[in-house]
Amino acid sequence: MGRVAGRSCIVTGGAQGIGRAIGEALLHEGANVCFADINADKVAGVADAAQEHARSGGGQVTHAAVDVTDRAQVRAMIAHTVDTFGRLDVKFNNAGVNKPMNFLDVTEDNWNFIMGINGLGCMIGMQEAARQMIAQGDGGKIVNTASIASRQGFGNVAPYCASKWAVVSLTQSGARDLAQHNITVTGFAPGVVDTEMWEQVDQDLMSIGAAERPGQAMEEFSAEILRGRVAKPADITGTTTFLASKDSDYMTGQIVMIDGGMTLV
Repeated sequence: MGRVAGRSCIVTGGAQGIGRAIGEALLHEGANVCFADINADKVAGVADAAQEHARSGGGQVTHAAVDVTDRAQVRAMIAHTVDTFGRLDVKFNNAGVNKPMNFLDVTEDNWNFIMGINGLGCMIGMQEAARQMIAQGDGGKIVNTASIASRQGFGNVAPYCASKWAVVSLTQSGARDLAQHNITVTGFAPGVVDTEMWEQVDQDLMSIGAAERPGQAMEEFSAEILRGRVAKPADITGTTTFLASKDSDYMTGQIVMIDGGMTLV
């Protein structure tokens, strides 16, 4: 039996990258997982492919299309998960976006787009998951995706940094408020992770003149990683499964850094 056997979980941003890896790792250790994403077709394909993990780990799989900034859609996603699995034990607020712009060029649209998904989307996800867990009466776990950008600012991704600082603050606020309901709120902060999102960021940095060639930005960001390489999504999931398991029951309000030693704070 795995560390999360029988637990019912939702992972937003589950169609690719870290979110997909989180869900597959949970399945491997016996959890029931709803992969959720704004890209309905892609997340459906991921859920279909994840059936193999479900068979090996004993868990069940479903999926949901969701815009995390739309409270009605978030409620529908949670209702679908509860209808399918019977309850909600763990909610990963992982959906996130980035769109680099040089600091003096940041627009209101850029700010609102990033803060809306990364900040407001996280808060709505926490609130609605907590309401379901409170109704169930026996607690639960909420896990938020932060970033090394929640520990220091970078000049060409200022709104992203601000949004991830917001995730840290929401994690602490939620932990304080929801402790009375036996709900823990934690988070994790990846560093440079080789995912589809980073590939897009790499292109965006070139388009604003912050990099001259493909791969340059990743090389420069990761030059001082103590582990000597960028992360793969699988480097993150040992920690995320731990945060979803009973092994982390005495943790709340904390952000776990998983950056290979890129920032020491």
